[in-house]
Amino acid sequence: MQNDFVTEGGSLLVPNAQVTVPHIQRLLTAARAQSVPVVYTQDTHLEGDPEWNIWPEHCRMGTWGWEIIADLQPQEGDLICRKSRYDGFYDTWLDHYLTRVWKVEHLVIVGTVSSICVLHTAAAAGLRWFNVVVPANGVSALTDFDQALTLRQVSFLYLGKVVNSVDDLHFV
Repeated sequence: MQNDFVTEGGSLLVPNAQVTVPHIQRLLTAARAQSVPVVYTQDTHLEGDPEWNIWPEHCRMGTWGWEIIADLQPQEGDLICRKSRYDGFYDTWLDHYLTRVWKVEHLVIVGTVSSICVLHTAAAAGLRWFNVVVPANGVSALTDFDQALTLRQVSFLYLGKVVNSVDDLHFV
């Protein structure tokens, strides 16, 4: 969750992103209390990025908009995976770290924009046979239609589990 998507003044402000923040905070607190690994993906773009032909300039490395929001700052032990595409697995170390280092089988995905980065990361995880879980109150989209479609695609195409709330999740 980066300033350009969540914080007033961001270049790609998502209407309901701020509403998800307290839910994500509770999820992070619960995960850390159980020593569950926490990984942030950070949309990262450099000068001339072709994605800026699709969207306004956003998440330029080193800018305020690129920074993770103050209310969800990573803590000691959390990892940040910088990504340049919608999919958090594409051309990053994420798959290697999750499968070989942590031996992760279950992946909870939260954040914004649900119909873009969340969906493509959930798809990539599902295609790698991770058990994907998306709490509906932990993701936000540009429109209600996009939100509904994303949750359907995650559960239907990628066999992910969609739960209503982060409070429905229990780490063991």
